[in-house]
Amino acid sequence: MFAQVSADLHDENQENVQPGKSGPSQGPAGGRVVLGVLQGNRAPRVQPQRSSRQQHQQALGQQGINDENFGKVAAGKAASKQPAFSIHVDEPDGANRKRPTALKKSMSEENLLELTSAVTSLGRRKPLAPIPIECSMDISFDSPMVLDMSVIHEGEEKPVNANEVPDYADDIHTYLREMEIKCRPKAGYMKKQPDITNSMRAILVDWLVEVGEEYKLQNETLYLAVNYIDRFLSSMSVLRGKLQLVGTAAMLLASKFEEIYPPEVAEFVYITDDTYTKKQVLKMEHLVLKVLSFDLAAPTIQQFLTQYFMHQHVSPKVESLCMYLGELSLIDADPFLKYLPSALAAASFILANYTLSCIPWTEPLVQLTGYTFQELKPCIVDLHRTFIGAATHQQQSVREKYKTAKYHAVSLIDPPETFTLS
Repeated sequence: MFAQVSADLHDENQENVQPGKSGPSQGPAGGRVVLGVLQGNRAPRVQPQRSSRQQHQQALGQQGINDENFGKVAAGKAASKQPAFSIHVDEPDGANRKRPTALKKSMSEENLLELTSAVTSLGRRKPLAPIPIECSMDISFDSPMVLDMSVIHEGEEKPVNANEVPDYADDIHTYLREMEIKCRPKAGYMKKQPDITNSMRAILVDWLVEVGEEYKLQNETLYLAVNYIDRFLSSMSVLRGKLQLVGTAAMLLASKFEEIYPPEVAEFVYITDDTYTKKQVLKMEHLVLKVLSFDLAAPTIQQFLTQYFMHQHVSPKVESLCMYLGELSLIDADPFLKYLPSALAAASFILANYTLSCIPWTEPLVQLTGYTFQELKPCIVDLHRTFIGAATHQQQSVREKYKTAKYHAVSLIDPPETFTLS
C-alpha cells in the first residue's frame, strides 16, 4: 500500500512538470523559482530580492514581457507584442495624490491663485439652512409623494392583516369559496385505497400536529399539509410503508409555502427517525407537486375563521376554542371530508360561541357566508360529537396542544352535553 501511495504522489507531482522534464525544477537554496516557462536547459533563474518597489519594476521593464502570458507566444516576439506591466501596491492615503510641484508645472500662477482662493472660500462656507415651508401651502393635490399621516400611529406598529381590506372583503371571500371547491379532496377516497385506512391517516395527522409544535410552525401550515395529503391520496394509491413519506413531503411543501423560515429537508428526514433518505423526501415532494398541479394556495378553516372574527368580534378564548374545534376536524376523515372548510369554520364558530357565550349565528354572518343555521346543523352535530369524544380519542396531540396557556387551555373546557341553539 505504501508503494502505491508513493506512486500516486509521484504521478500527482508529474502533473505540474512541463513536457520533456523529469521532475519539478529546484532553484538554489534561499531563492524562489521565477514563474513562467523555463527555456532550454538553462538553469532556473532566481528572482533577486530588491529593497524597493522601483527596482522591482525596473527589472520587469528590462525583461519586457508579461510572465503570465509568456508561454503563449513564440520566443523573440513577446517583447514586441506584450507591454510591460506594473504591480499595484497599496499605499497610505494621500500617497497617490499629485504633488503641488506637478500642479504648478501644468498651471499658470494666476490660475493657481484663483483655485486656491476658491478652495479657501469653501472652507468658510456655512451649511445650508432649512427652507421654511409656509403653513398655507396647498398639498392637497394628488401627488404620490404626499405622505398620508392618517396611517401612522405613534408608538405602535399594528400587524398587517391581508383580510383587513373592507373594500375587497367580499371579493376575497368569493374567491376563497370558489377555490375551496377546486382544491377539495374526494370525500370517499379511502374506500379505493388498498393498503391504508382512516385510522392510519388519523395517526399521520396526529404526528404532523406534534411536528408543527416541535418546530413552532404556523397553524395554517398544518391545515395546508393535511389538504395536500388528502388531495394526493384522492388520486394516488399509497402503500402503508410510504404513507409517512407522503405526510413528510406534504409538510415540507406547506412549510415552504407558508413559513418565513421553513425547516431544512434534513430536519424532516430526522423527524422520521431516518426512515427515509433526503433523496426519497425530495422525490416524493416532486411527485406531490405534479399530482396537485402545483396548486398549493388552498383555502383552509383557519382563513375562513379569520374572516368570521373580523365580522363578529369575540374574546380570545372563543377564538382559541374555534381553532381547537377546527383542528379536531382534521383528525378524522370520516365524516369531515364531506364538508367544505368554510362550513367547518362556521360550525366551529357557532359551537364555540354556544359553549362559552351563547352568541347565535348572526344575520351579517349569514349574508357573508351564505350559510343559514339549518344548513350548518348537520356539520355542527358531527363536530359536537367529536368535541365530546376528544378526551377519549386515541389521538391526543391536538388536545395536548390546546392545553397550554397560549391557547387559554380551551381543550380542558367541558363540552355542552346537548346542543339546542335554533
